[in-house]
Amino acid sequence: MRIAGVTLPDDKQLAYSLPLIFGIGPTRALSILKEAGIKPTRKGSDLSADEEQQIRLLAEAYTIEGELRREEGNNVKRLKDIRSKRGMRHERRLPARNQRTKTNSRTVRGNTRKTMGSGRRTLEKT
Repeated sequence: MRIAGVTLPDDKQLAYSLPLIFGIGPTRALSILKEAGIKPTRKGSDLSADEEQQIRLLAEAYTIEGELRREEGNNVKRLKDIRSKRGMRHERRLPARNQRTKTNSRTVRGNTRKTMGSGRRTLEKT
């Protein structure tokens, strides 16, 4: 089955294959299946053409895949253009929403903690 340019695997349960589409998570997948009247445990290969079409229509009613990616990109671009704090954090590839940066975002920031050895250094008196 193909929805919004994404080919869903036929051997996976629908509740787990629908979240492969960007913009559809586990909760939204279950609500789509409930609205379509299809059990979440059914597999893509077990569906009839009408059921596939019904799922496709319900899924494409939401903002998903390319349109959602474009919308998110425009939102970040707008923040950068107005030079907001969050926009500046995005430009510098730092966490944008008040996360701790001293220890958590080391790989993004490019710094690593350099330790002095296995213990605390003590000054010797001479």
